[in-house]
Amino acid sequence: MVRAMLIAALAATSAALSIKRREATQEELFTIELGPGVTQIVTEEEKWALKNEGKTFIDITNHPNLAYSGSARKATGIAAVAYPSSMAQTSTVKGLISKLSKANLQDELTTFSEFYNRYYQSSYGKEASDWLLSEVEGIITASGAEGASVKPFTHSWTQNSIIATIPGKSASKIIVGAHLDSINGRNRQGRAPGADDDGSGSITILEAMRVLLTDPTIAAGEGANTLEFHWYSGEEAGLLGSTDIFDSYASSGAVVKAMLQQDMTGYGNNPMGVITDRVDSGLTAFIRKVITAYASIGYVDTQCGYGCSDHSSATAAGYPSSFVIESDMDLTSPYIHTDGDTLDRVSYDHMLEHAKLVVGYAYELTLASL
Repeated sequence: MVRAMLIAALAATSAALSIKRREATQEELFTIELGPGVTQIVTEEEKWALKNEGKTFIDITNHPNLAYSGSARKATGIAAVAYPSSMAQTSTVKGLISKLSKANLQDELTTFSEFYNRYYQSSYGKEASDWLLSEVEGIITASGAEGASVKPFTHSWTQNSIIATIPGKSASKIIVGAHLDSINGRNRQGRAPGADDDGSGSITILEAMRVLLTDPTIAAGEGANTLEFHWYSGEEAGLLGSTDIFDSYASSGAVVKAMLQQDMTGYGNNPMGVITDRVDSGLTAFIRKVITAYASIGYVDTQCGYGCSDHSSATAAGYPSSFVIESDMDLTSPYIHTDGDTLDRVSYDHMLEHAKLVVGYAYELTLASL
């Protein structure tokens, strides 16, 4: 009897262990790319542990062929673009820049950073993207721009990305991007105001869009190219929103002539940091000229690593991208990914300089024959 009970107990233990092993093997796994062709399969917790170590990567789980398709596009010359050698719209751009409002930046960023967090899988994150969508809708409605529109770009997670479109004479796209999510690295569901990362970039491009829509040429759809503003969800988790969007663009044959990312625009009073890795060299050279022409704080060249922000998704899809951050990478905000990334550590004057860059970039290229 005892022997029978012992055998039964051992069998039950073995069955329980088998179930646990089976459950462990069913844990969701993700494929991340940490460099060109350098991939790693990780769990959710392992992915965030790498993030907290300062590693940057692209989560390609749902887009395994993204980098390959981008290489194919470059090989066929589809992404090659000749950018203007100098500024052609100086008078108009400077007039638009004079309409930028520091008060608007402060008001919008205050509300945006008051969401408990903007984590892409939280209800707060969804509320934040819904609020931002309503702000964009309000700006477009107030402008009376012909054909301008905005829509949420839905994903398999809670928070939406946002795409605002100001049509031009051609469907070729000039894109400005920022990411709308935030993260607390120690507690993903915890307080994460994300005032600088990337509330500052999100509101910078929102204010630039408002000002650009006051221009009669842009508002009437008379630009040579279509202008789009993107706010990406899930950037902190491996550029999730932007990979969804740029992979869909590549799959549909969309033509993107230029993409500028604005991720962290509000910390310190240093020259802007022009990113030189994982970007298009021709577009980046043009961006330097825009900063010199329209901003007053100058720039330094710097590098941010593979998959450091959403421009990397555009690059992976074969599109020309650029990225300008608040400073040299060594001088960027030390408070990001914590509950200390707060409004009191943001410089609205610095955000205003980035808004000047966005207005100059967007207006010059929207009207250019590329």
